[in-house]
Amino acid sequence: MGEETVKEEALQIIGVFQALPRLVVFDLDYTLWPFYCECCSKREVPFLYPHAMGILNALKDKGIDVAIASRSPTPNIAKTFLDKLGIQTMFVAQEIFSSWTHKTEHFQRIHRRTGVPFKSMLFFDDEGRNAEAVSKMGVTSILVDNGINIEKLRLGLTKFAHASVSFNRNQVE
Repeated sequence: MGEETVKEEALQIIGVFQALPRLVVFDLDYTLWPFYCECCSKREVPFLYPHAMGILNALKDKGIDVAIASRSPTPNIAKTFLDKLGIQTMFVAQEIFSSWTHKTEHFQRIHRRTGVPFKSMLFFDDEGRNAEAVSKMGVTSILVDNGINIEKLRLGLTKFAHASVSFNRNQVE
């Protein structure tokens, strides 16, 4: 499936939901791209998972901001790769630093930078411990096993919509 086809399908999926996240946060390694950037050289040519660019473009077209939360010990390589891919400016926040906090510190910084409440965020990561820790903060989190793809986007938006309905119902009662 080509980038434009993925984007069109992602736009259709996004269009189905009334409750949408204000911010979608992505891990980098094995979520947006299929490698650990610390195992690479800045001279290498990076590439994304096949659906990643179409999904990022669809989210931006729908006015949904995107951010990065990565525990990479080599933020300079990660940022170089984002630049080489031409996507560095897409992200409203880029929290790329080594940490033992399972990304909770990353999300605190993203929240401070963007003002977006945790309950209005959707997060994709390939490590269960990160998704679990961030979920406890109120972020809807989705575990990806082979990178972001259309099916995981649909699952994430569905889970986010259900969480939003539950949250709003509790606010009314």
